[in-house]
Amino acid sequence: SSETFEEAIQSIVLSNAWVDLRHVLNEEYHFDNESFLKGKKLITDGIASVKGNIRQQNFYTARKRLGQIFHTLQDFYSHSNWIELGYKTPFSNLIQSSASLENIASKGEPTCSDCAEGTCPDNTLESILQGRKLTSGYFDLRPWASKPTGKCSHGGLSDFTSDDIPRGGISKDTYSSNHGSLHEIAAQIATTATMEQLQDLRNAAGDDEFLRLMGISRPSVLCFVIDTTGSMFDDIEEAKRRSFSIIDTKRGTSNEPSAYILVPFNDPDFGPVTRTKDPEVFKKKINALTASGGGDEPEMCLSALQEKPSPVPPPSSEIYVFTDASAKDSYLKSTIIALIESTKSVVSFLLTAGLSRRRRWSSSSRLSQDAALLYQDLAQTSGGQAVRVSKGQLSEASAIISSSAALVTLFQSVTDPGKTEEIFSFYVDPSVSNLTLYITGSFLNFKLHSPAGLSQNSSVIEGPLGRLHAVGNLYTVYLENQTGLWEINVTSSRPCSIKVTGE
Repeated sequence: SSETFEEAIQSIVLSNAWVDLRHVLNEEYHFDNESFLKGKKLITDGIASVKGNIRQQNFYTARKRLGQIFHTLQDFYSHSNWIELGYKTPFSNLIQSSASLENIASKGEPTCSDCAEGTCPDNTLESILQGRKLTSGYFDLRPWASKPTGKCSHGGLSDFTSDDIPRGGISKDTYSSNHGSLHEIAAQIATTATMEQLQDLRNAAGDDEFLRLMGISRPSVLCFVIDTTGSMFDDIEEAKRRSFSIIDTKRGTSNEPSAYILVPFNDPDFGPVTRTKDPEVFKKKINALTASGGGDEPEMCLSALQEKPSPVPPPSSEIYVFTDASAKDSYLKSTIIALIESTKSVVSFLLTAGLSRRRRWSSSSRLSQDAALLYQDLAQTSGGQAVRVSKGQLSEASAIISSSAALVTLFQSVTDPGKTEEIFSFYVDPSVSNLTLYITGSFLNFKLHSPAGLSQNSSVIEGPLGRLHAVGNLYTVYLENQTGLWEINVTSSRPCSIKVTGE
């Protein structure tokens, strides 16, 4: 998602800008007053802090510190005379803790000539230029401020040192600054220096952690929430096979999860939570699950789902819940919705109809309808699906759902239970391929209308608009790619969900 990337960049940018508000008179943050040694230390100490926070997964703190470092690093090129000395590349010693800073103008050495006009692009003394000595402008907001004799000022209306001889300044912050004619080259070199710093962080942290710093995680955290009561024996075995298949399919690809989470639940217990980055450890934990116990039909499903993100919610989780029971803890619904929305997680429920006496998904049972609606609401909120199948159909249904997880959702909605017929529409642009329609529900009929004016209803397996595949209450239509406005007419006396994905 570009949203998390933009949020990360904005965090760095705001932290950068905040330095001018919080540290306006702290010379080392801006390389003012020839504070080169203190400014360099601020940068190298900050880099060490950013790298440490990345190792500890404290990406928020790392971004804040990185923004501060960037401000100081970038100010070097607009506040010092690096550009006036003729350099066209960054001063790499600033970001290397072991490198020294040499040839800095001495404390009592004059550096600038007087500039009565205030905008003299050549007021740096020739002795400084010939000796290739570093200097920077002095700056102070206080009217009574002064500067050492002969030293350059930062310049500008807010700098009261620029009224002291030598007057003027050497700032290149903007085109209208005293040395504004050098603003563009200063900005270009500051940009290159920023890229060098980012590359240094990437080399130290590795690609995955660097991308997470920039708000670009691996596609998701893969999570399985599995009912381990006695009637789930066959389902647990299928959950094992399905999880192994997903892990092996994604391993070594750009879709490999950043972490794996397992939360078993029973009644009245749930957990413990297993979280690992190692797919083999994850497989062993899943393989060790056994089905046992359980008395009354409802189980602690939502408590297990709530336990999943603790203590820190991992973003963009891809969660699969395997159960054949309703939720005893349905009162947690609003809490789970809040967690789903805050973590942008996608939750899909795979609900199986067992043959045991203890559990029966009867179409006439009010309890089963309430449970189905609860799971459907949670799936709808997250962009996932709630599919009810027989135990023999679980493998087929879970394979269909997991294959769609990496695709983009073009449209998703649920029917109004008060209406028997509704029309939904969605638009497909030319960039979309592998168009797929998913409808979950029972006792329903639907009819598709394509942008080209063709139609196909739910009784047609192979038609002009696509191929229909049904398993349990899940109808999947692999659509022909057509650009334009599509329509779906759905007739059902019960709520059902509609989802359209594409690549």
